[in-house]
Amino acid sequence: MTRSLHTPDYAALIRLVVEARKESGLTQQDVAAKLGKPQSYVAKVEGGERRLDVVEFIALARAIGAKPSALFDRLVETLDSASA
Repeated sequence: MTRSLHTPDYAALIRLVVEARKESGLTQQDVAAKLGKPQSYVAKVEGGERRLDVVEFIALARAIGAKPSALFDRLVETLDSASA
């Protein structure tokens, strides 16, 4: 089985996170500061080098000013559309 870090579904999650960050007008550095992490953490997440768990997803969504459940719903809609 392919690791989920390298699947089209995980790539869709990362695209969504990057899109939401950019829509919020924040840089990777801004998000990292809100998370108390180095900018490289956000870069690795967005570059697909580091896998997010659900708790990290929630923290990241909040740091970019998004409601985690709304962001997750957008992901589900994207995945449903892709599989239809």
